[in-house]
Amino acid sequence: MIIPCIDLMGGKVVQLVQGREKVLEGGTPDEMIEEFSRFPEIQIVDLDAAIGQGSNDQLVERIASRAPCRVGGGVRTAGRAQTLIEQGARKVIVGTAAFQPTGINHAFLGDVAEAIGRQRVIVALDSREGRIVVRGWRESTELSAEGVLAQLEPYCGGFLCTYVDKEGMLQGTDLEWFRRLRKATSLELTAAGGICSLEEVRALMDMGVHAALGMAIYTGLLKLEDLLALMAAVPVSRRG
Repeated sequence: MIIPCIDLMGGKVVQLVQGREKVLEGGTPDEMIEEFSRFPEIQIVDLDAAIGQGSNDQLVERIASRAPCRVGGGVRTAGRAQTLIEQGARKVIVGTAAFQPTGINHAFLGDVAEAIGRQRVIVALDSREGRIVVRGWRESTELSAEGVLAQLEPYCGGFLCTYVDKEGMLQGTDLEWFRRLRKATSLELTAAGGICSLEEVRALMDMGVHAALGMAIYTGLLKLEDLLALMAAVPVSRRG
């Protein structure tokens, strides 16, 4: 499956490089929903909520009520996850709150899984230089994605794994890393970060890994029609 991304900051659709530098703005949220309506799912991330500097709640609710979405950014309580589901989100992405200085935040993840159902939970494993990063990718932990997958499986239906080293840079992603992750879990796996060619998207789908795409779409490097054609051509059993 190919999943277009809508990242929100200050009420606008934006794209950042490595979660820090804003390099472009997209169309309005309504325009993006229309553009992406032919894809089975859209990924929404509230960047303001992720870094604790406000939120885009009304926009998130409007988008989630109009299209099948997975939503993340600032989900720090089970109540927040439940609210997103009530607002129309199909799945909820949790990142920073899933971890603590000593490791995995089992209590939080257990509460979220109980509140909305394990299959609706996606745990974000955003990694830079081999380590999971949190708080809008601004803080590094001592954990690796490969090292925690098995421990996280009881709390979620899948993982969103972002190769932060190349996020937004249009320089390609690390397919070998995603192959290792695919071998480490049988749960749904979504790749993000640096993906910039149809060949990479095809390689991920051949692994059974979803591809979440942002910068490559917004810059026109990857055309929606080409992505839709690729998705239609790949057998269902290999789409992730």
